[in-house]
Amino acid sequence: MKKTLGIFGVIAFCLAIISTNAQTPQTNTEPAAIPATTPVQQTWDPKKNPTVIAITSRYEGKYITARPGSTDADIFPVIGKYESSTNADAASVSIALDGENKGMVWIEGLPQGKIKAMLRRSPAVYKIPAQKTEDGKEIAEGTLIFDKETNTLSINIGKPFKAEDPAAVFLVPVEEPAPAVTTKSKKTKTIKEPKPWIYTGTKVVVEAAAN
Repeated sequence: MKKTLGIFGVIAFCLAIISTNAQTPQTNTEPAAIPATTPVQQTWDPKKNPTVIAITSRYEGKYITARPGSTDADIFPVIGKYESSTNADAASVSIALDGENKGMVWIEGLPQGKIKAMLRRSPAVYKIPAQKTEDGKEIAEGTLIFDKETNTLSINIGKPFKAEDPAAVFLVPVEEPAPAVTTKSKKTKTIKEPKPWIYTGTKVVVEAAAN
């Protein structure tokens, strides 16, 4: 009898232990998930690097500004207005580019009327071709040269353009003495070339307005 009670006691004890283990919650042994971190924005500026600052500080205020683009007046310095103190018949002359051909200019204000000239040497050596004006005037061949250094315009109408030396038409010819004529020799008539028309004027400088 005692042995039977002892067996039941052991069984009851074992059932109590099993029931206790079943009611005890199991702990999660897995590691907790690590929350995702927000990426940190880079605030480093290479221009604020001490080495860069040390180098660039030497050149502050020494930078050269870019030159503006060339205008028609820079490429073709002959265009503009001119005044003359020696040519009363052309006190005010203006030169403008042709609307379609920039190698050609139109000259206005001359007593001959409005005439054209063709660029032969850059920047400002032009040939005046023989032509007829709108008024029907016949214009002989000539030369136009603008000297940018002296701001002077020179025009010769009446002498052919000299491609090898355009400025030669503005030189004053040296008159040579006439050869001696003997009594037996016959006098020959010398045909004089028509005197060319010469113009000299100074370009009117237009100062840029101050900002």
